Amino acid sequence: MKKAGLIELNAVAVVAETRNFRAAARDLGMSASAVSHAISALESRLGVRLFNRTTRSVSLTEAGERFLEKISPALKDIAGAMEGATAAAASPRGRLRINTSPGGMKGLLMPILVEFQRRYSEVHVDVASEGRLVDIVEEGFDVGVRLRESIPQNMVAIPLTEKERFLVLGAPRYFERYGKPSVPTDLSRYPCLRLRLPSGAIYRWEFERHEQESRIDVEGPMTLQDMDLMLEAAVAGVGLAYMTERQAAAALSAGLLESVLEDWTPPFPGLCIYFSGRRHLPPPVRAFIDVAREIARRT
Repeated sequence: MKKAGLIELNAVAVVAETRNFRAAARDLGMSASAVSHAISALESRLGVRLFNRTTRSVSLTEAGERFLEKISPALKDIAGAMEGATAAAASPRGRLRINTSPGGMKGLLMPILVEFQRRYSEVHVDVASEGRLVDIVEEGFDVGVRLRESIPQNMVAIPLTEKERFLVLGAPRYFERYGKPSVPTDLSRYPCLRLRLPSGAIYRWEFERHEQESRIDVEGPMTLQDMDLMLEAAVAGVGLAYMTERQAAAALSAGLLESVLEDWTPPFPGLCIYFSGRRHLPPPVRAFIDVAREIARRT
């Protein structure tokens, strides 16, 4: 029997993960028909069906699951060896495309980029900031930077920050005038700064305590879509703001803002770099991850 090639084995692994021949073909840099032919040829030589195929879905057979379990460790070892050889042979160069949210990396991303450019001047960094969560593979990005809770489960995520925390914030002059809310439902009586999401919807403030969760649609004199403007308005005493502790750290330490309802805003997983685990990491991506983790540990 003819031995299976690496392309065929990789095709099995990627189709099993994506459950879609077109998506697998895109990741493998092949046509969908070539992927289908490679798997059919392998099934013919093995004398066993590896996938159940319908017009709507693709799934592993029981024999396919056993086969994938056996070949996965070897594929990972081969990919690791190739990646190591590539990294050792090539200095990072070319282009690195990063997708992140506006303000999501404020105060953290630029120090990483500056150090990265200092070390790897032959890499051009292209950063796109947008509120919507995009498919970084589909839209041609190398890595994304988002809160852990926003990252698709099929991506590899590497933590950049410790846990994040949202706070309800107001200026001292605001609290002198209106007093302080004791529970989230009190917010209906307080002027608040509303946040418009990229979709156009208004963000509802989220609270949790003793497994009791609530989402409050606040009212107030302003609706904003920029967190820097939100911070300025809160410092000016226009209304209460809802933002992360990191975003407001300087204003908090300077006494320009105070937080309330802290027992209703528990921490949650912070920012991560994420990327597709189905692709080997090009040298610029690996270098960026290493620099990002190094800088993040210092901050």
